[in-house]
Amino acid sequence: MTRGPMLGAALTVALSALLATPGGAQESGFHNRIGPNLPTPSVTGPELPPPVAQADAALSLKAMFAGSDKPMRSGLAWRIYEDRADGVRPGIVARSEAAEPTFTLAPGAYVATVTYGFASASKRLTMAGVPVSDGLRVNAGALKLSGAIGDVKIPPAEVAFSVFVPIGTNSEGRLVRSGVKAGELLRLPEGTYHVVSTYGESNAIQRADLKVENGKVTDATLSHHAATVTLKLVAAAGAEAFAGTAFSVLTPGGDTIREAIGAFPQVVLAEGDYVLIARHDGQVYTREFKVESGLDRDIEVVAKAT
Repeated sequence: MTRGPMLGAALTVALSALLATPGGAQESGFHNRIGPNLPTPSVTGPELPPPVAQADAALSLKAMFAGSDKPMRSGLAWRIYEDRADGVRPGIVARSEAAEPTFTLAPGAYVATVTYGFASASKRLTMAGVPVSDGLRVNAGALKLSGAIGDVKIPPAEVAFSVFVPIGTNSEGRLVRSGVKAGELLRLPEGTYHVVSTYGESNAIQRADLKVENGKVTDATLSHHAATVTLKLVAAAGAEAFAGTAFSVLTPGGDTIREAIGAFPQVVLAEGDYVLIARHDGQVYTREFKVESGLDRDIEVVAKAT
């Protein structure tokens, strides 16, 4: 009956001796084995690649006339704009005047615009790091103008044209461009235009309504009925002209058509009847004359004493 408690006390003393070792070496080793040096649990698996930024890519463009797949080869101006939705005016990202340009663009939304003279087309495009090829269709044609008197072409330096878009009942409409030279290629949107041709600097004017068709050049010659006259004040027919004479050309109704100063100024006038007034040294001389289309000649005023 007494062995039980004695055995329990002996086991308790043995266990205490095991744990209470000098310097705590065994205690430290015990704790190292079951506590601090156990590996920290971790989760392992396949590694995910880092996100890759989208790279710049090439945008290749070409322009065609509307209704045709034939590329336009000249007269083009390209602009690439940011496509902004915040109301801020978009800035130009790139530009080119090549027929088929290629732009290198960062990922994003853009608006590509091509102009052909006064005609243009635009398209929204999205770049996402891969090359893009696209085309824009332009609804346009061109005018090529010249002037003539009968079968004789007027020298380009002596004739100029103004081109208008007709508006309602307005005889001319809205000005597109003035000072167009003979032989110049004027690129325009498809439609009908009012053309005014001015030969010289007075009243030799012709008008015509011309149609511009898509993908075509309208080559038109406006026929003038006019002539160039050389004004002279002379003492007798065929004599030398007086220098420093002031001339005025009037209609029979008294409207002034042209004024000039000199010994023999040249004036281009539409065919018709005129009155010439010459002033020299305080004297005034007059003469009536007629202009016939295509007949260039001298108009002499004889300085007769009155």
